[in-house]
Amino acid sequence: MSINLSYFSKNNTIISNSLTNTGRNPVTELFYGSVAATQYPNGFSRFIFDLDLSLLQEKISQGIITTGCTDNMVHTLRMTNTSFFEDLLNTRTSQLRLRATSFDLILFRIPYINLDPTQPQEWDEGVGYDFADLVYNYSIVDRNFSERPSNWSGRTTIDNWEQPGLYDNTNAGVIPYSSLVIVDTQHFQFGNENIAFDMTNEINGILNGTIQNVTGWGIAYKPQVENLTGLTDTYEVQFFTRHTQTFYEPYLETSYNDLIEDDRNSFSIGRQNKLYLFLFDNGNPINLDTNPVVDIIDLNGNIIPGMTGITTCQRTQGVYEVIVPAIIGYGTPCTFSDRWRGLTLNGFTIPPILNDFVLRPFRSSIQIGTASVDPKIYGFDYYGIKQDEKILNTDIRKVGVVIKQAYSTQKLLQNVDAFYRVYVREGQTEVQVQDWTKINRTPNEYYFIFDTRDKIPNEYFIDIKVESSGEINTYKRQIKFQIVNTK
Repeated sequence: MSINLSYFSKNNTIISNSLTNTGRNPVTELFYGSVAATQYPNGFSRFIFDLDLSLLQEKISQGIITTGCTDNMVHTLRMTNTSFFEDLLNTRTSQLRLRATSFDLILFRIPYINLDPTQPQEWDEGVGYDFADLVYNYSIVDRNFSERPSNWSGRTTIDNWEQPGLYDNTNAGVIPYSSLVIVDTQHFQFGNENIAFDMTNEINGILNGTIQNVTGWGIAYKPQVENLTGLTDTYEVQFFTRHTQTFYEPYLETSYNDLIEDDRNSFSIGRQNKLYLFLFDNGNPINLDTNPVVDIIDLNGNIIPGMTGITTCQRTQGVYEVIVPAIIGYGTPCTFSDRWRGLTLNGFTIPPILNDFVLRPFRSSIQIGTASVDPKIYGFDYYGIKQDEKILNTDIRKVGVVIKQAYSTQKLLQNVDAFYRVYVREGQTEVQVQDWTKINRTPNEYYFIFDTRDKIPNEYFIDIKVESSGEINTYKRQIKFQIVNTK
């Protein structure tokens, strides 16, 4: 599985019955509680945002991300809680508000005008920072305070929200709560948890065109929480926004399966095996017009019964996968061929491609005997990223991993279950960027693709993990590099 990160294009926190704009605040303060006149702001707040999906859509159009071999493309909204790294439970914030616990947040789609999908409510982020005008000498302008839209009432200078605050939490008004599209709900037991909303169906609907004219989403407490009365305190939870100066900028994480596990060098009798076809134009991966089909042919040139016209799928850009059913009833080792046909590129027909593989005994893929298998210690060489290299955030790198037996310069190993993960460091804390991901295996190399375009400039580390003989060995900080901005 690989990931793509899509970041916010705009965001804002709106406050009940207030014209305050906080669009450029690095933190969103979602609060509820006391409406005492001496405590400002009060009531409750809601967070709104929109996503820049252009890079995700570009990768899909290029076939880098494809659901051809799987429909498992998952989209998760992630926002970091400002108290996630601190022991601040059951305390007060700097604004003397209590930290909220035991509550639910909803993720909802910004409603259409008259609930008509052809009439979206466009809105602007605004330039405000403070939640209140802190200047008491009114001859001086507080440049961090703004009442310009968007806010509780207005979405632009000339347009108001159809319903102040986007919807009415008492189920009255032009847009009652019951008419909202609730994308997901998340429970917070302690109040220091990070946001992880499932947006899979919502984003897939936008990508395939079944959901149109979406102008963003909102995050709010459930109406039952917003409508609590008799409270003498204000309760609050905070998350970093897109204007944070930290590494914790919020994003949409898209995970997709582009794993290549080529069995051409270890094709065993009696089990399913995977084979791949790779296409390049001057070294750049290219896509066929349609998926080819595959025939499996024996040494005499005869098609194996039941193995003609096997369907294929596109795993990623320029890579096509076929799952070959178990071959039985043949002596091993024996040479077979996989014929890829029905290839067309830009309207031109390409002759069939014939590749060879050796059918090996079933026992070649397993170990049977009286002795246990000793765990292995591995060594690695890399190419594609240099140690301590400074990489522009416009690069896409193919990182090759040469896996060897430790203390040996020659003995390369095949069919190793190897994984990598990417993270940055904050002091002694490792902040995960990409969780453990299996490394691609082809007949001639192990590799993974690292796309810097959706990564925040920082110093990054890559760990390698290998599983063998029941052991899991992690090799720390194998690669260290920096991603830098272009100007």
